[in-house]
Amino acid sequence: MKKEYDVIIIGTGAAGLYGTLQFPEEISVLLVSKRELSLSNSSLAQGGVAAVLDTIKDDYRLHYRDTLTAGKNKNNPAAVEVLVKEGPGDVLKIKELGVDFDLDENGKMQKTLEAGHSRHRIVHHKDSTGKAITDALIEAVKNRPNTDICENTLLYKLEKTERGFIAGLLSENGESCCVAGHYCIMASGGIGRVYKYTTNSAIATGDGITFAKMLGAEIKHLSWIQFHPTAFAAENDRERFLISEAVRGEGAYLLNCDGERFAHKYDERGELAPRDVVSDAIMRESIAKNSEKFYLDITHKDPDFIRKRFPMIYEKCLEENIDITKDYIPVFPCQHYLMGGIDVDLNARTCVDRLYAAGECSHTGVHGANRLASNSLLEALVFSRRAAQDIMKRMLDEDNSPIVMPDNKDDLSGRQLPHGYRTEIRELMQDCHFVIKKPEKVPGNLVRAKEILDDLINGGYEINRDYIEARSLAYVAVTVLQEILS
Repeated sequence: MKKEYDVIIIGTGAAGLYGTLQFPEEISVLLVSKRELSLSNSSLAQGGVAAVLDTIKDDYRLHYRDTLTAGKNKNNPAAVEVLVKEGPGDVLKIKELGVDFDLDENGKMQKTLEAGHSRHRIVHHKDSTGKAITDALIEAVKNRPNTDICENTLLYKLEKTERGFIAGLLSENGESCCVAGHYCIMASGGIGRVYKYTTNSAIATGDGITFAKMLGAEIKHLSWIQFHPTAFAAENDRERFLISEAVRGEGAYLLNCDGERFAHKYDERGELAPRDVVSDAIMRESIAKNSEKFYLDITHKDPDFIRKRFPMIYEKCLEENIDITKDYIPVFPCQHYLMGGIDVDLNARTCVDRLYAAGECSHTGVHGANRLASNSLLEALVFSRRAAQDIMKRMLDEDNSPIVMPDNKDDLSGRQLPHGYRTEIRELMQDCHFVIKKPEKVPGNLVRAKEILDDLINGGYEINRDYIEARSLAYVAVTVLQEILS
């Protein structure tokens, strides 16, 4: 590993990996992964990527309209236009990089329908599209001679200098070092672990958002949190696996505790309404029936079709003693995605010079107040590419002479972090904002969240993974609760 790089990229989901691949070999890149490269929210994405690839049966203007409708027209129209116009090119590019999209009988990419879409436009790899994409991108990144990869490495500080940044890195074995970078792309993922139950991976603690906030970046709409209506209702697991939108897209029925379809009572689009609408319908039906028992039923479809179309979901449910070809799938809403984050422009620039953000940690305005299904991977591809392109243009004109590094080594020692802070943060967030916001419960919980954050900042604790993640979760909780009250 060098001491100085042209670009430091934090995060190895679709945004971090695809962004890395945009830089030519003469530009040095450091790619930092908090855990192993394969662990990210992107890799867990099941449904697919939404893109207009058939202009005879579809039109980017329809994709644009569907995105704004799902987002309650609170989207940034310019960002949505960039997404739907440029996205198809990026999808074709990752296909060239080796992503094995499912093909139809004519050898063209197969397209499915998901809630909120007016056309079949979601291309996929069975029900594990995110893994297929990230696996292919990881292989491509590993072959890049200009890229150094740090796995199982924690970012513990990010300081601004005149010509870039100094990043403090902590390895799995406890060794720390500092590296410099002239530009930084934050692609660190979401905030799911601030909730008791989430579909997010273990890395989703809002670290990148917190570091950007500490540098002075604007954080926008962090309370715009999407709850997926159909996470598998496991009894104990905090990380709940998703029953993809595509299952309803392929005809599954959503049933209440009495085995009755009910979604049409709340919205004429029924099971195919956008995620927030279906989640809200479940919560209202839960109150009406005084029950949290809900199910997806796809047993009326051909068993061979189900097993072939949803092999991962089929196997995961079998592990829970549910055969989805014969049994109802128990489901309930669960934290899933963040629409807000580090505010950026159309080139993924933040208001902090040379700092960029892409993927779930960013707020491009694409999603509005509610993300349209399968737009997230597309956003990660489009705006990480735009970030890289913008950096390459800037490098031609800006001063990128060596950054002066500090001589002294950081002292990371301190007191041991007390147990229970994370659990308390999760409980107060669940209490104030689970599908339905409860402003009346915020004031007391906000006071407590601020107390926890203040202690984490000033308590003199040892800087390690537990500390950084607890501090990030506290920052996220305080910011979300403040937004709800504002």
